[in-house]
Formats: sequence, C-alpha cells, structure tokens
Amino acid sequence: MRKRFDLLALPKHVLLWLYALVSLSPLFVMLLNSFRTTKEMAMEPLALPEEFRFTSYEKAWVTASFETYFINSMFVTITSVFLGTAVSLLAAYVFARSKRKIFGVLEGVFLSGLLLPVFLAILPIFYLFDTLGLISNLWGLILIYAALSIPFSSFILAAFFRQLPVDLEEAARIDGAGHFRTFFFILLPLVRPAIATVVVFRFVPIWNDFFYPLMLMRDRAVYTLPVGLTRFFGEYQTDWATLFAGLTIATIPLVILFLVASKQLVSGLTAGMSK
Repeated sequence: MRKRFDLLALPKHVLLWLYALVSLSPLFVMLLNSFRTTKEMAMEPLALPEEFRFTSYEKAWVTASFETYFINSMFVTITSVFLGTAVSLLAAYVFARSKRKIFGVLEGVFLSGLLLPVFLAILPIFYLFDTLGLISNLWGLILIYAALSIPFSSFILAAFFRQLPVDLEEAARIDGAGHFRTFFFILLPLVRPAIATVVVFRFVPIWNDFFYPLMLMRDRAVYTLPVGLTRFFGEYQTDWATLFAGLTIATIPLVILFLVASKQLVSGLTAGMSK
C-alpha cells in the first residue's frame, strides 16, 4: 500500500518540481545575465557567462546610486513593518482577550481599514504631509505604511491569540507574572508563526510599493528602489548587464526573507487546519 501511494504521488511531485523550475527560470536568467556583458547577451541571450564579472554590480551600486535607493528602501520597509507589527500585536491581544464592548467596536473600526481604497486617500495624505513638512521625508512613508498595515496585521494576530488557551495566562498570573510579562515571555513565542506571516505579507508590498514614494518623494536622495528603478531604466536602457544587476539587487532581500521565514510562514498559514 505504501509503495502504491508513493507511485501515485510521484506524478504530483514531478509536476510541482516542473512548475517550480518554470517559475524560477526568469530569476535564474536575470542572475546569470547580470554577470555577463551586453555584447554577450546580444549575441546569445540565454547562454551561460563566459566568466563571472561583477563590474555591472559595481556600476549599478555606485554610479547609478543604487546604494542610496537600497538603503532608503531597507530603512523604510524594516521600520514600518516593525512599527505596524508592534502596534498590531498590542491591539490584537486586547481585542482577543477583552470582553468589553468598546474594544469590539474598536476592532470593527480597525477592520474597516481593510475596506478603504488606500490610493483614493492620496489627496488628504498629501495635504496633511505638506502641512506637517513630511513631503520628501522617509518618516512620512514609514507612518503611512505602518498605519496601512495595522488593519490586516491586527486581524491575523487576533485570530491567533484567540486560539491560545486562557489557562496559560491564568497559570502565569498564579506564578506572579503580570500582563506585560505574560504577553512578552509566554504568548509572543507561541504566535511566532503568525508574526512571521504578518511580516512577510507586509514586507513584500511595502518593498515593492511605487505609488506613495512617487507621489510624496520629490528629492532623489530619498527615492526608494521602485522609484529609483524607473530613473535607472531610463538612464541605462541600453546597458542590459547593469539593468539585470540592479534587478538582482532589488530581488535579493525578498529571496532572503522567504528563505529565512518560510518555515514559520507555512506554520502560520496552515495553523488550525488539522483541528
């Protein structure tokens, strides 16, 4: 029976591996071509590099100001994800444990943020930031992204907190632990899959967001990668090697994030499926 089951599962595994190879093939082509010259790509677009050259990376990083774009994007993304997740954790814990009606109303207000078309709010945001002097300021982007991530993050985290037994908190209180100690040392380690899920699902759209940086960032020194890439494509549209190198640099953080958080992400997405 086990051999029969393995034989039946073999075609599924083959199809999944083929799908993975097809999906990853553009990334492999981009990575390999970033080590080649434009002349080599024009003659043989899909050939392997004759030798691995890093001159295109140096040109993209230094000459094309990719260092500035990359640092800006990392600062904005990491800070906004951290702030949004921290606020969402505290709010989700209260929503999951408090029995007061006022917190139920507040949870509904938080969740109503999921219904807001964020792109339609650009005019009031622009006028507000112009009044506060946050135009062309990275902290303005951070505040926007952190606020936009709270509805989704608090919804996911509150669902996980509700799955945790209340007996754990009662036992901690009997041992003398207060609310904050119980929250940080007992509950947070148990919701790590949910935190990883929230971080990944918020990191990717913030890292790739083009709209808000385009609307609010006027100074090239505060451009993030998506906006910097548009200027980059205009300046180096005939230098394919440098273009591929820049795209590879922009993709590396996302690949590392998924490799590091993949286990916790799968645990978070599949939690409760066996119940």
